[in-house]
Amino acid sequence: MTIRHRLATLVFAALVLGGVVAQAAEGDNFPSQPVKIIVGFAPGGSADTVARILAPRLSEAFKQSVVIENKAGAGGNIATDFLIKAPPDGHTIMLGTIGSLSVNQHLNKLAYDPIADTAALSIAVVFTNVLVVNASSDVRSLDDYVRHGRADNSRMSFGSSGIGSSGHLAGELLKSAAGLNNQHVAYRGGAPAMNDLLGGALPSIFSSPTDALQHIQTGRLRPIATTGSKRLDALPHIPTIAESGYPGFEAVNWYAFAAPLRTPPEVVRRLNLAIVSVLGDAGIVAQLRKIGLEPNPTSPAEAARYIRAESDKWGAVVRKAKIKGE
Repeated sequence: MTIRHRLATLVFAALVLGGVVAQAAEGDNFPSQPVKIIVGFAPGGSADTVARILAPRLSEAFKQSVVIENKAGAGGNIATDFLIKAPPDGHTIMLGTIGSLSVNQHLNKLAYDPIADTAALSIAVVFTNVLVVNASSDVRSLDDYVRHGRADNSRMSFGSSGIGSSGHLAGELLKSAAGLNNQHVAYRGGAPAMNDLLGGALPSIFSSPTDALQHIQTGRLRPIATTGSKRLDALPHIPTIAESGYPGFEAVNWYAFAAPLRTPPEVVRRLNLAIVSVLGDAGIVAQLRKIGLEPNPTSPAEAARYIRAESDKWGAVVRKAKIKGE
């Protein structure tokens, strides 16, 4: 090796080492200011509830305050766009949804790719939706629901928090599997859809357990079936759609943490360790399970693979059902 080659090799090694040291230093100093969790929906919704349950414990792990910032609108797209444009230093992260991270790009032309332009940190929770009707309804089983849904000009419509939401997709999947003629009614959020269901103006909703359980417990709503591969712990007596005549049916909802692309690997690692630790805490697990949510901490790589697989699955459903964005 010539002297010139040796010098070039030493310079390259120094640059690599400098980069490693710089990354380590960034990790050592992280977080150096409050951490902001962006939520793409209004306060009081399921995603916001999860963020607020986790925030105090994340604050303890980070030794910095953790602030929830709600940027509601466009099915989570406003929040995702904000995250992508944020400095990639780990101090701004997002609790994203199945819609904002996996589905919305199949519904609308976006100025960004929510998968390619973000860094997955961990799945937070996975949960099963529950098909509910008003307690005064004559629908008492999935067979009843399907019978009504197959009728010509079916009035057994189903509402959801918006086009492309998990409730909408679960309804479309059942519609395809069972040959239903029911129609989807899109609302601008879960709360107005739930209000119409409780008031008798809407026949059914594929709801998150967080939104539905309180009304089931007070007797105002009747649960018909759940959409996961196994029964919901909070409603163990309610069968799944899969065991009610549609084997293989599965439509789960989930939330996941993401950071801006180009967030340093060491910062991603530290964020992941904190999130995984908090999601594994017995008290947090109990809080989440009480409202029908299952903690599901993962590595960044596992989260990225899951989000991509969900995008592929639901993209196919969107195309088959010819669902169009707003």
